[in-house]
Amino acid sequence: MAVVGVIARPHGIRGQVIVNPATDFPEERFGSGATLFVMKEGRIQPVTVTTSRIQQGRPVIGLEGIVDMNAARDLAGLEFRIPVESLAALPDGSYYHHELIGCVVVTPDGTPVGTVSSVEGDMGNTRLVVQRDSGEVLIPLASDICTAIEPSAKRIVIAPPDGLLEVNERGQ
Repeated sequence: MAVVGVIARPHGIRGQVIVNPATDFPEERFGSGATLFVMKEGRIQPVTVTTSRIQQGRPVIGLEGIVDMNAARDLAGLEFRIPVESLAALPDGSYYHHELIGCVVVTPDGTPVGTVSSVEGDMGNTRLVVQRDSGEVLIPLASDICTAIEPSAKRIVIAPPDGLLEVNERGQ
């Protein structure tokens, strides 16, 4: 399943929650009547959106069975997921974050750099977080740096400018 958002916190006293979206389609994903899935009590459970609106760029939604602030507070931090096959097709050169996580990053001559552990940022300012033996390094997801992205092969080839790997390294 693919993550499409994370519950940030309750909103108001009627059980609504604010969602930090991880999708380019928040109106569709979090619209009234949408079915999402959460991992709760060790198992995946479906939840239905009952009310929905966008406020300051984030969805504010009501969920079936969540009727007060206390119940909403217990949901904070949960991830909303949907089946991968429900994802919209993306244009060529665009990728879902889950497709990039786990990819091995190498230089053009095949020298290993590390493995993508997460993806940060949003459209136009996206960075790969690559785990190395010495810590993490941030690599801009830009076509002039990431010269070949092969999610099916779990491989990304980068041509980093001089000093990029050293200047963007975060120690452990």
